[in-house]
Amino acid sequence: MIWNVPVETMPREDLQALQLARLRDLVQRLAARVPFYREAFDRAGVRPEHLRSLDDLRRLPFTRKADLRDHYPFGMFAVPREQVIRIHASSGTTGKPTVVGYTRGDLGVWAEVCARCLAASGARPGDVFHNAYGYGLFTGGLGMHYGAELMGLTVVPASGGNTERQLLLIQDFAPRIIACTPSYLLTLAEAAAARGLAPEELPLRSAVLGAEPWTEEMRREIERRLPLRAVNIYGLSEVIGPGVSNECVEVQRGSHVFEDHFLVEALDPVSLEPVRPGEPGELVFTTLTKEALPVVRYRSGDIASLDPSPCPCGRTHARMSLVVGRTDDMLVIRGVNVFPSQVESVVVQFAELSPHYQLVVTRERTLDALEVRIEVAPALADALGASGAGGAAVAALRARVAERLRGVTGIHVQVSLVAPGTLPRSEGGKLRRVLDRRTLA
Repeated sequence: MIWNVPVETMPREDLQALQLARLRDLVQRLAARVPFYREAFDRAGVRPEHLRSLDDLRRLPFTRKADLRDHYPFGMFAVPREQVIRIHASSGTTGKPTVVGYTRGDLGVWAEVCARCLAASGARPGDVFHNAYGYGLFTGGLGMHYGAELMGLTVVPASGGNTERQLLLIQDFAPRIIACTPSYLLTLAEAAAARGLAPEELPLRSAVLGAEPWTEEMRREIERRLPLRAVNIYGLSEVIGPGVSNECVEVQRGSHVFEDHFLVEALDPVSLEPVRPGEPGELVFTTLTKEALPVVRYRSGDIASLDPSPCPCGRTHARMSLVVGRTDDMLVIRGVNVFPSQVESVVVQFAELSPHYQLVVTRERTLDALEVRIEVAPALADALGASGAGGAAVAALRARVAERLRGVTGIHVQVSLVAPGTLPRSEGGKLRRVLDRRTLA
């Protein structure tokens, strides 16, 4: 199902003409209303009339998360604060929170794009929708909530955590659609199996998964454990929240960016030059219709590739791949770039392992070391620490995993196999996969 057929199937030529008109209007509004952008445009020597084609987008300056924090809390708003009817903010774990505001028009756009996401994920008006994204300052829960209501779904605002209660609600309310992080869906699957629930007893048929990077291997693991289609949703608070892009359930090969609202580029993170279609680059977004907090060429830090070719589902908007890593949580180990997603792609290939893992980076004097801790599957738990054949099997498994990781990452990795239930679990929010202890040392 396509929620907004005229827009989502618009010919590329018409779409690009719409983008250019909205881009000119955006630059004019920001130059008149936001001192930060007025000064940035003046330094770049750019005015709205200079934007004759979308190629001229490259003349505009970048916006970074630090710019939003430097103007905390409301210094980047493009409307009077009294016109802002909703405020969300990031957690602020690496500094001041990133504050984002929404006018009534912004909330309408947000509901619209989230409705598109749910339709692309297989939802239909009248379905029961189990929303396990967190409610509050985090944008996930409320964004999906209002999109679901606009579409005509029956919303169960479960939020995150309290896994036993979530399972009870899923059994009793029979939702067809669930939205949560991929790591939390695995937590739910494990809890269901521990209670003796067979996968076919669960009514879920589609899962809208996002808020953290995941891989194709993780998708296959989720779909092996549960009788549903796992589709990716992508968003970031600085752009709008969830709803920037979403996979279609028919193809599951790239998330459609809703380009009538969000102009996207993929750039080499070092040279900041465009990469070719299909090549990974840092995603850079310009919000074409946001009123309260528009951003121009916002550097997301997310690494993914873009595919502008039409999709068999009928949508014409460009598709972005799964996020393969971030420029700011990318690990540099002895000069080699390592992403957690590379580790995940290996872990889920082994039936003897669970999909729960953690990366620990340490430094002895000047030499970095990477340890990957991985839980074994329950069937192998008794063999941990055992001697004889069991111990030999664990040692052989550890060596095979280490060799596979070395082939993927290009560096030596210490592998530690631990008992089931040892590593942290997601309780609905983003799961911390990396412990970088180099600064502590």
